[in-house]
Amino acid sequence: MRMLFTLSGYILAGYFLLCLALYLLQRQLIYFPVPAQLPPTDPLVLQQANATVLVSRKSHEGNKALMYFGGNAEDVSVSLSEFTAAFPNHAIYLMHYRGYGGSSGRPSEQALVADALALYDQVHSKHSDITVLGRSLGSGVAVQLAAQRKVTQLVLITPFDSLSALARQQFPVFPVQWLLKDTYNSAKYAPTINSPTLILMAKQDEIIGRARSEALYQAFAPGVATLTRFAGNHNSYLAASQLAASISSAGSSFFIGEKGVKR
Repeated sequence: MRMLFTLSGYILAGYFLLCLALYLLQRQLIYFPVPAQLPPTDPLVLQQANATVLVSRKSHEGNKALMYFGGNAEDVSVSLSEFTAAFPNHAIYLMHYRGYGGSSGRPSEQALVADALALYDQVHSKHSDITVLGRSLGSGVAVQLAAQRKVTQLVLITPFDSLSALARQQFPVFPVQWLLKDTYNSAKYAPTINSPTLILMAKQDEIIGRARSEALYQAFAPGVATLTRFAGNHNSYLAASQLAASISSAGSSFFIGEKGVKR
């Protein structure tokens, strides 16, 4: 019996240490900063309180602009020429998260959303018609931006309803709801969004999974979101031209806001 209690003590101590490690190292498991392969030559610089955030951009006269927020290990600098070609009538802004691509500081949910809002405010001073795209982690940033600012249209690529729900799915034996600092609870913000929203969900998404993307889709108010599935997994490459085509093929249901699923 004594040996049993001792063994149980070791197991509980090990479990506690694993929980502590998850808590202390969680942002290293969420964010994977990468350098810019194509450092911006004429970046928009956001001078925040405790960081300098760089934004790759392509200027364009007119009302239309596109803002893009990438995945947790994405170098957005390589996509500038693609977005410029795919959206020729838009000014393009690709944000390098804190710690990514020459930006200083450390990434966190609060910091990334604050940077996105600051970027929007600068972009909106020149462009009134703003399309916002967010991929994977960036979908969590894009949703919170669209909930707090007026955007013409919102496009979410392989998104999730919340990081907490995703973590519970991947780490079911740990109390992640008490451990997570950055929850990216997109399902909480989605009901407040009235901008036409297109959700692009990978059919074989092995990281986010169908349930998490569909839960986010269901969180939007009726008549706001359209869900489209594409062949591929979570990391399947979707060129900017494919994104432009997906927006176009979504047709009137996207721009009018008829809620539906396109297969």
